[in-house]
Amino acid sequence: MTAPSTFGLSSEARNLHWLLTNLVEEVPGIQSVAVVSSDGLLLLSSDPGRNEQARAKAPQSKGPRGSSADLATIVSGIGSLTIGAAKLMDSGAVKHTMVAMDEGSLFVMSISDGSLLGVHGSADCDMSVVAYHMALFVGRAGHVLTPELRSELRKSLEQESAGSAR
Repeated sequence: MTAPSTFGLSSEARNLHWLLTNLVEEVPGIQSVAVVSSDGLLLLSSDPGRNEQARAKAPQSKGPRGSSADLATIVSGIGSLTIGAAKLMDSGAVKHTMVAMDEGSLFVMSISDGSLLGVHGSADCDMSVVAYHMALFVGRAGHVLTPELRSELRKSLEQESAGSAR
């Protein structure tokens, strides 16, 4: 994964970028990752270039068709649906959701204050390994994902988007 520029970011933001990079590089079968705020905004994502490399190596794998923003939208929607279901069933907070598909898997895990971690995995990923590493990420990232850090991450994504559009 080619890490996005972390120049000028706080140490907490750099650590979060490092945790995400580590998650993607260390866990086999992860195709893309998105961290989404409680209001559905993308805060942090894996490098889309890595997704292209994964698809080139495994052409039979369909992989994510869209951008990180598309994954963020899906993660946010699934998060909202499961929170609503838990409220209707009076079953407490949703901790994680997994969707198994013929050609892949989607994992959604609560981080803190409504933020979510979403992972798109390949069909042959070990779901228990992915879930374990997601839980590690959440445990390490949850306490630092403050409103100030979420704002900083959002601004850095907007600056990256503006820089790549030029």
